[in-house]
Parts: sequence; structure tokens; C-alpha cells
Amino acid sequence: MNFGFSFIGLIFLIMLFVPNILWTKNMPRDYDKYVINESKILTVLERIGQVLVVCFSLFFNEFNVNIESPWLIILILAFLFMILYELYWINYFKGSRTMADMYSSFLSIPVAGATLPVLGVLFLGIYGENVFLIVATVILGIGHIGIHLSYKNEIN
Repeated sequence: MNFGFSFIGLIFLIMLFVPNILWTKNMPRDYDKYVINESKILTVLERIGQVLVVCFSLFFNEFNVNIESPWLIILILAFLFMILYELYWINYFKGSRTMADMYSSFLSIPVAGATLPVLGVLFLGIYGENVFLIVATVILGIGHIGIHLSYKNEIN
């Protein structure tokens, strides 16, 4: 593992942050009613995972494109998950922006707004063979996907 700036990590973070910034102005109706029931443990795991994912994806340069890497297909899959994540957000922003929309499946992927970015970053960690990003992504996934599943269950 080599310390250094990762342009690919930066691209992933931009793909994560831009829709979430737009979401703050387009939250689902009644979101405030649900957020008060959020599990504190899952929230802590999510926050720890978020901080670690940001740090590790930016400051390890294994994530930069290496055409000779046998793992290049994994990087392509990581980008595919992130592109699907962007398409999920386009679908959400074009829709009625309800809680059901926010925590719905997209292309049969359950709670896609949480699942897709976690898969994207996980595959980025696998591509870079970076155990730190992989572990950080698992922590993030437990919290983030767990929160989304609890919201989905509460809606249903």
C-alpha cells in the first residue's frame, strides 16, 4: 500500500457527494418523522465508515488506473456500480421524492441508494488490494445499508 493522492478516489467521492448535496435540497417528504428512529449504533458505524472511506480513497494511490493490472475489470465494475448509483439518483430526482422512492430498489438492487455506492467503493478497495478501504467499506456498509433497510421496513 502506497501513500499518495488518488484521482480515482476523488472521482468516486465526487460521484458520492454531488447527489447527496442535491438531496439536502430535495429530501423526501416526511423524512424528519423517520430520522428520529434511526439506530444510534448504525449511525455511529455509518459515520466512522464515511470518514475512513473518504480518507483511504484519497490518500492511497493504488486506486489510480493501472492498465497492466489484472484487477482492471474490478475497477470497471466499481465504476459501473457508481454509474448505476448516479442513475438511481436521477430516477429519484425525477420522481415524486417520497420515502418509498428514496428507499426503493433500482434495477432489482434492494435499497439501491445505499447498496450501489457501498459496492462501488468495496470494488475500488478490491481493485487497489487495499485492506484498509475494504474494512472501512464494510463498516460503512453495515451502518449505511442497515439504516436504509430500517427505513424501508418502517415505511412498509
